[in-house]
Amino acid sequence: MLDWLIEGGTVVDGTGGAPFTADVGVKDGRIVAVGKITEAARERVDANGAWVTPGFVDIHTHYDGQATWDETFSPSIHHGVTTVVMGNCGVGFAPVRKGHEADLIKLMEGVEDIPGAALAEGIRWNWESFPQFMDALDATPHSLDFLLQIPHDPVRMAVMGERAFTQQAAGADDIVAMRALVREALQAGAVGFSSGRSDNHRTSEGKETPASEATSAELCGIASAFEGLSHGVIQMVSDFDVLKGPERFDVEFDLVEAVARASNRPLSMTWLQRDPGGAQWQAIRERVDIAVSKRLPLYLQTAARGIGVINGLEASFHPFMGFPGFKEIAHLPLTERAAAMRDPARKTRVLGEKSDRMAGDGTAIPPLVDILLARIELISGRMFPLDANLNYEPDVMQSFLVRAKQRGTTALEALYDHLAEGEGNNLIYFPIFNYNDGSLSAVRSMLEHPRALAGLSDAGAHVGTVCDASFTTFMLTHWVRDRASGNLSLERAVEMMTSRNARYLGLTDRGTIAVGQRADVNVIDPQRLSVGVPALVRDLPAGGKRFLQKGVGYLGTWVAGQLVQRDGEITAARPGRLVRAGR
Repeated sequence: MLDWLIEGGTVVDGTGGAPFTADVGVKDGRIVAVGKITEAARERVDANGAWVTPGFVDIHTHYDGQATWDETFSPSIHHGVTTVVMGNCGVGFAPVRKGHEADLIKLMEGVEDIPGAALAEGIRWNWESFPQFMDALDATPHSLDFLLQIPHDPVRMAVMGERAFTQQAAGADDIVAMRALVREALQAGAVGFSSGRSDNHRTSEGKETPASEATSAELCGIASAFEGLSHGVIQMVSDFDVLKGPERFDVEFDLVEAVARASNRPLSMTWLQRDPGGAQWQAIRERVDIAVSKRLPLYLQTAARGIGVINGLEASFHPFMGFPGFKEIAHLPLTERAAAMRDPARKTRVLGEKSDRMAGDGTAIPPLVDILLARIELISGRMFPLDANLNYEPDVMQSFLVRAKQRGTTALEALYDHLAEGEGNNLIYFPIFNYNDGSLSAVRSMLEHPRALAGLSDAGAHVGTVCDASFTTFMLTHWVRDRASGNLSLERAVEMMTSRNARYLGLTDRGTIAVGQRADVNVIDPQRLSVGVPALVRDLPAGGKRFLQKGVGYLGTWVAGQLVQRDGEITAARPGRLVRAGR
């Protein structure tokens, strides 16, 4: 007898092949039959009119801290994800030297916008080494499967101590010690190694991240830890020194290639249309194409939409946070703050001011914020009201720039009035990256690239500015169902989020609807499917707040044959475990 029989659905099997109508039979955590099934089953699911897909594999999350207190990986569980990868961008919580846990919290709080108080209260710290961290997470059952990468910054801090924060070049002995820690993690089942080289990443104290300027000798020495192993990937994020001038691009890309050669393992990098540096994504594409032609295993982690921030009076960012006249009232409760903003004298004063410098020592705010604030009138053409009619590809006619012109005011005043309205709950959508052209045309081109990997959701991070864990749902709504032109086929979108990501990681037991595969399955109502409207909630430890976006239309999500989510409600099932790569 089958455990589950999913009947009559449109199977999108994850291979990229055309969808077909079939039943899917599940027993003992595996798919045991696909086709017309007559065998009895303990539970039946009527999937007529629904899509039946493999569970989605999210290769770019930051649940490293949340996984210690949240068994469900919310909000990913609400968007069809059944496997997550943590330890991205070179930041994480292991290895850690006893007594230096706060340094890793400051690092993660600054880089990934996760409240430090929530991390301090929620993380148990019952580990020191990376294998111990793996064991600690594996000891708690979770809803979803997860894999871990060992991040560069904690490794550097564990070996070099205070020297790690001074951008001092690692010595030969340091590199040998770092390589040993990475090798130890890989042999314990870590799926890879990650490193971050972005000028936008800062600790909560405004310091550069420890490995942001690591030399080629250091990176290649660490990458040699993969020698002789048949598993593992490398993930890197770099802005290729875009703020230092285009002449730095090739130097940085040469370093990425050197790391790929030293490891001889698949390496994926962040791929964005930046601002400033709007043409850089095309230069990255050209260099990757040349490298791949020379058999270097390079891949491009690609977002599903604009990489942007949600601005609001309670969010981590908004356009007036640096204005002296606003800072005087920033401590007030929200409704009082909004009312104070509506005071005519206050409004006149703020609109006549310039923002104070926000980036620098003592703050995690990156230099990019000051660059953008100085161009607020110009970039307001990419700032839009965010309401229940959620639109992640809005037309410039909906922007605050156009609204201001229609009202005969400045864009800054239009933004001010929007935030000050009512109880102060209004939000602004500002796609900083991937929206230079006023559309997602660059993203469409990226998604077509054969080395593109569906990634960059940052699920679990930037909780006060984004909720891009919904990328998977957005792929199916916007790119498959709703966009007027330039759509992706359903089978292509599903293949990118399932088997392509799984094979990149070296996972052969999931990613397709086929006999013998793990029963990681979604049943989706394509008519009801929606990313959901972001809402600011206070459900983190220590009362920390985050934007939460719950997808609608997932009739059921199964992990290893157990139902973990039914129509938006998380079940008590906890089949998820640490996946140890190479085991």
